[in-house]
Amino acid sequence: MSDASDRADVVEDRASPPGWISQHPMYRHMVDLEVGDSAQVHAAFLVYMDLVEVRRWKEVSGVKCPDLQVVLLEGREKEGAPIQTLLPLPVHRSLSHRSIRRVLDRGSPMLLCAVASDSSLVYHRMTDGLVTPDPPVVQDKGRRQHRKRRQQH
Repeated sequence: MSDASDRADVVEDRASPPGWISQHPMYRHMVDLEVGDSAQVHAAFLVYMDLVEVRRWKEVSGVKCPDLQVVLLEGREKEGAPIQTLLPLPVHRSLSHRSIRRVLDRGSPMLLCAVASDSSLVYHRMTDGLVTPDPPVVQDKGRRQHRKRRQQH
């Protein structure tokens, strides 16, 4: 075989998911949403599996965002918690402020999930505007003891 055909086989393997994924009902549902970006659909499915199987989220579903032509995920972190929207994206895909704004305008809290080529997932909580951080927890007792020790030496 030539190097060119070997490279074509590798590219084809990356484009099509493993057999079990393509048979999964949620993956098939995501494909049926017809967003046109197979890499984003694959990323959405990997995030779905992480949420459902590892993090045990409830009521996770895939929905189409026609403005962005992506699959969004909606679900609850635990029973009775508010619905959150997740935007799963492969790391090579760019993202604009306008895109984030369109997802935030849906009204529910948003998580952006970057999906690396090795299936690593990184979640980022996105907010509408700036959020004041929680004040740091200060343990005065430890500081006083430290000061006393410094004075004793």
